[in-house]
Amino acid sequence: MLGTHLPVRQLAFFVADVRAAALAHVAAFGSGPYFVADHVALASSQHRGVERPFDHSSAYGQWGSVMVEFVAQHNPDPSALRDAFPQGPVGGLHHTALFVLDLDASIAAFEEQGMPLAQLSVTQGGTAFAFIDALDRFGHMLELYEPAPLLTGFYEFIASAAEAWDGRDPLRSLG
Repeated sequence: MLGTHLPVRQLAFFVADVRAAALAHVAAFGSGPYFVADHVALASSQHRGVERPFDHSSAYGQWGSVMVEFVAQHNPDPSALRDAFPQGPVGGLHHTALFVLDLDASIAAFEEQGMPLAQLSVTQGGTAFAFIDALDRFGHMLELYEPAPLLTGFYEFIASAAEAWDGRDPLRSLG
């Protein structure tokens, strides 16, 4: 059984505008601050086994004990985002993110449970992330990645920024 040791690390929403969505969440829930990465550079991205461009931007912030991501896709190509929302971004929950000890083994285990791999992407920094199609089972995708120091450091950075945040400068650039 996979799920008993996989706490949710992030809630991610597919939106048209990551900045507007982040500011709305700040206003409604006091989450933040949000760090925006425009046009996230990827080394590769495969959707349903086919190499495809995945041009996206994300805003990352903290909401209590969980990270929140707002993600927008800029290109019209098929993707795990468009699988969940074929009509386009509506601000809905797209995925929950989980750390797994072995990405390939976890992809296979979810596949055995009827939840296939929808997309596998690798950042320029070498971090691989997989979107598992759990739409029929849970109504959203799952994002899996291994908790490498670069990734866990990023999660710690976002959480620590929220600890002493005074509400000023709710949007910040990741460069």
